[in-house]
Amino acid sequence: MTLHQSLLGLVPPVPPMQRFPHHVHGSGLVLAIALVTSLTLAQEKPVAPPPAVSAEVGSDGVQHASITLDSYSFTPARLIVQAGRSVELTLISVTTLAPHNFILKDPAAGLSVAQEVGPRETAKVIFTPTNPGIYVFYCDKKLPFFPSHREQGMEGRLEVRP
Repeated sequence: MTLHQSLLGLVPPVPPMQRFPHHVHGSGLVLAIALVTSLTLAQEKPVAPPPAVSAEVGSDGVQHASITLDSYSFTPARLIVQAGRSVELTLISVTTLAPHNFILKDPAAGLSVAQEVGPRETAKVIFTPTNPGIYVFYCDKKLPFFPSHREQGMEGRLEVRP
């Protein structure tokens, strides 16, 4: 049958399902099932919050903790401190190229910390949280045309308890 004969109505057109061999249709079904399965498995599952770490109170009465700054993450990402006591954080960068910073700002709570930490460097910050609550700390470094470190997940929580 030629296309011309089919268009003139001399030969009845072949129904669409009969144009292709059965193994082609079966492959399409397998591909569709594989696609649906992979999309289902790729959905984000709820992630448990990282474990909280409590700052240790030294003999000087200061709360001490260390935070590691890595590629787009802080460890620990949840830190618990007591209100009204000084906190000394040791910030340790383990990256080899990317600089980071530690930003903790909440004017209403009296928090204003901003510390640069270069690659493979260590820095210390001291502050005294006065108001109980949960405050976000983050890195706001950014390369042109790329999302900021914070937008890529580099943030954590400071929980200030009474």
